[in-house]
Amino acid sequence: MPIIVQKYGGSSVENIEKIKNVAKRIAECKKEGFDLVVVVSAMGKTTDYLIDMAHQISDTPKKREMDVLMATGEQVSISLLSIALNEIGVAAISFTGPQLGIKTEGYHTKSRIAEINKNIILDAINKGKVVIVAGFQGVNEKNEITTLGRGGSDTTAVAIAAKLGCPCEIYTDVDGIYTIDPRLYPSARKLEVISYEEMLELASSGAGVIHTRAVELAEIYNVPVTVALNTGNIKGTIIKELDETMEKTAITGLAVDNNEAMITLNGVPHDIKIIADIFSKIAKLDINIDMISQTTPVNKLVSISFTLPKNDLSQAISILEQYKKEIFTFSYETFDNITKLSVIGIGMKSQSGVASKMFEILAENDIAVHIITTSEIKISYVINPEDQKKAIEAVAREYNL
Repeated sequence: MPIIVQKYGGSSVENIEKIKNVAKRIAECKKEGFDLVVVVSAMGKTTDYLIDMAHQISDTPKKREMDVLMATGEQVSISLLSIALNEIGVAAISFTGPQLGIKTEGYHTKSRIAEINKNIILDAINKGKVVIVAGFQGVNEKNEITTLGRGGSDTTAVAIAAKLGCPCEIYTDVDGIYTIDPRLYPSARKLEVISYEEMLELASSGAGVIHTRAVELAEIYNVPVTVALNTGNIKGTIIKELDETMEKTAITGLAVDNNEAMITLNGVPHDIKIIADIFSKIAKLDINIDMISQTTPVNKLVSISFTLPKNDLSQAISILEQYKKEIFTFSYETFDNITKLSVIGIGMKSQSGVASKMFEILAENDIAVHIITTSEIKISYVINPEDQKKAIEAVAREYNL
């Protein structure tokens, strides 16, 4: 029988009633002739609750212990879902990440999947069982439990689908991918299809519907991914390979990210070795730098602005404090209240004028821009949070989003 990987997010299994409903959906799918691997997140806000408990004890808990703690959330949900399925006559078996042989590499709380033992999955399927897998977790080369970062269950699901060579369905509390987050712009349109490339840019720019790493894996291994409402009764959005119809629209979507901070370095010697050393030391802390802007040298000094996740701001500051002691001209400013606005569209590759039109829109609405970065299919702007609403509305009107 064909295999499908399904993933259910925390809101889909936040209580016993919802877990029973998911079990019924899985049973129906099984009756239709599919073998199923089901990846499950922790129930509701369990992960947030676990993190909060840790921070009630320590402001800086060890990341290794945080992984051990956070991995327990999925263990609860997979066991309950397996119990629910067996109770209604559907044979099922649950596996934690380590039990399934999900090998990881990298840092605690930010690990990446390196290998999956598909034989364990196939053996259970051949015995007629639905395989229930804990998302978000695995075990590293030191045999320690690790987690994949928030949203990592998406990555687990797509990685398993890639390993098995089958499609992946991600069920969540939204009914698909929208041109703009409907919570920010209620008139946003739902997309029937979107390319891997566009979805990757949307996800990395703040659209939280699917994890960035999951989209990367889907593109690499050509895994078709459907994002749909967890009731399964509304058609979702398919993330797939690019086709010629997708290039007809210049802008496919707009993403907003309020979870980044900005740092501006002033008085940096215009020496590529010094600049490289600064960013190298930040990178060694596994901090992802996003947007970067550098001024023209004045008196052999430059200013550099860049964005990074707010959660990593304090670590980056610790690096910069070292440089203040070493470079007498050096100073820095931090801004933890910014908005990153990104317009994304595969059509930008073949249609000119998007950048100029965006400048017109922002100028007409008196919206100040602090940093701009561009790629083939994305333009991102750092703006003031108070300008977010009118920027979204103006861009949406112009591009019929």
